[in-house]
Amino acid sequence: MRFPAVPAILLACLTVSGCTSTSGPDVLASVAPSRETTSSVSPPAAVPSAPVPSADIGGADLQPAPHQEVLAWAGQIPEPKAFIPANSTVGAPLPAERPMVAMVVPPARPPVLESPDIDIEPAPRSRAGQLYSRRFRDAKPINFGSASPHKLAVHGVDVSRWQGDIDWPKLRTQGANFAYIKSTDGGDHLDPMFKTNWRKAKEAGMKRGAYHFFYWCRTAGEQADWFIRNVPRDADALPPVIDVEWNGESSCKRRPSRENVLEKMKVFMDKLERHYGKRPVIYTAPDFYADNLEGEFLNYPFWLRSVAAHPSKRYPGRKWLFWQYSGSGLSHGVDGRIDLNVFHGSGDQWMGWSSARSG
Repeated sequence: MRFPAVPAILLACLTVSGCTSTSGPDVLASVAPSRETTSSVSPPAAVPSAPVPSADIGGADLQPAPHQEVLAWAGQIPEPKAFIPANSTVGAPLPAERPMVAMVVPPARPPVLESPDIDIEPAPRSRAGQLYSRRFRDAKPINFGSASPHKLAVHGVDVSRWQGDIDWPKLRTQGANFAYIKSTDGGDHLDPMFKTNWRKAKEAGMKRGAYHFFYWCRTAGEQADWFIRNVPRDADALPPVIDVEWNGESSCKRRPSRENVLEKMKVFMDKLERHYGKRPVIYTAPDFYADNLEGEFLNYPFWLRSVAAHPSKRYPGRKWLFWQYSGSGLSHGVDGRIDLNVFHGSGDQWMGWSSARSG
């Protein structure tokens, strides 16, 4: 069947246009994505490989980078320092030269924290009685507050083999006005440095005495005989000392009863007092004192160990003559640490007590 010319032309045109239409769903799904992109998804620009120029860290033109936190203080962090009272010389640099002799001049009314165990008469001052001011340091200084041992005039040390070869003249000028030297312990042990220390301390013009470490597995008489055998009887020496304490490192693990402890001590001290003509000094520590000595030997001088508090806190009501206030002292003349002690009295009282020919 023939179509009219116009309709035929129209039909042909429709056929051709349908073949080129893009309105179909399959065709829409295959459309390529646009090459236009926003700045939020654009790839980063290539980073140049040129080296970063160096900057002067301390320069005035240096500015912090955006979002960089700048510390308000950027110095070196200092090491923590132990508290030291403002009026204390603990921790001060040790002098290289021989210090000046500090003569102790008693005030009109000398301050006395407590009454010593024994009455002490002042003695005339002589050249041999010159006192040196304390120049020790302390590896572990303690703030004792208003009851500081530094307020007392006469300081000293105690030593044994563990201090090695001591320069005694130098140690004296650092403030060691006296020294207690370990001589013996038990009934058969002599400190290998005793004879040397005993001789050199006297040559340095220092007041010195000997101490015995009491051993609870030997009789008191044996120990007294051993001390007397090894410690010379010197009229210028300080009274002997009996060191009584519990020692967990000792081979002797005995802990006698309080009654037995007091009996042993009395036998030992009586024998020494008869031989040397001086009443012995009792050295002890808080735990041993609490177990055995509280309220005992009231007519004997006491030397108390108390390195963290004043003796009145550790030994309530006990009068004392010496206070061992540090086990970590440092001084010219000694390698390593040394025990530091102080006498409970003025300079004149020290001269009176230390010069007495009987205790």
